Amino acid sequence: MSDTPTAPRAVLADDERLMREQLRARITEVWPELQIVGEAKNGLEAVELVKEHKPDLVFLDIRMPGLTGVEAAKQIAQLPDDEDWALPEIVFITAYDQYAVEAFEQGVCDYVLKPAERDRLQVTVERIKKRLAQRSGEAEPDGPSTGTLQQLLHSLTARVNPGGAPKYLQWIQASVGQTIQMIPVEEVLFFISDEKYTRVQTPTVEALIRKPIKELVEELDPQLFWQIHRSTLVNVKAINGISRDFRGRQLVGVRGLDEKLEVSRSYTHLFKGM
Repeated sequence: MSDTPTAPRAVLADDERLMREQLRARITEVWPELQIVGEAKNGLEAVELVKEHKPDLVFLDIRMPGLTGVEAAKQIAQLPDDEDWALPEIVFITAYDQYAVEAFEQGVCDYVLKPAERDRLQVTVERIKKRLAQRSGEAEPDGPSTGTLQQLLHSLTARVNPGGAPKYLQWIQASVGQTIQMIPVEEVLFFISDEKYTRVQTPTVEALIRKPIKELVEELDPQLFWQIHRSTLVNVKAINGISRDFRGRQLVGVRGLDEKLEVSRSYTHLFKGM
């Protein structure tokens, strides 16, 4: 008998009704235990359904009107997680696109090609089952992740919108006491947000800005800054160790500081194998 208390749950988003019906039928064939708890016609509906149902998995059509699947995934990635729910696994639905498919090789997300073929969907299902098992501690991780969700979404944004590759922030204009300073981004150790301000920490300066983390995620190089919590971004080069507290939560040590940064459940995969 399985130790899993409930069957995995999914939200499906595609603006084409026939495609949703076809994908639902194929999923039922290869993964009958999966419960599809909501269907969306666009990205905005998908985000709302994820907020409502807190699923384990989301199928997102990459190209949808209003809010694309990639944009919806960015919003979903910023949703708060809690003790009972971590952010869902993402599977993108896409027509054949060599460049987009190459981006998925990072292994952070998966994809289904239109029209959904049983054999390829079976491969996706096995990968997702393995990742869900790793989340719950029922399987050993393959090793450290080679990419982050933010990196994949930036990569897909550039491929879905050619010429739209992001230009990353180089400087932060921040308040230090009564003065405004220009801080080179590469000198920032981490960013932490509260309800009103975001703290910018360098080895020598603590400053404040009004820009929230969800905007910084869009503007900073994801190869340099990893999101480890809905309110925290850390400079990868500043990480000097990972530890656990008495509750088992992962804590990131930062070079030159005694302060530890908490890693929320949705981002623990970044440090698998460490």
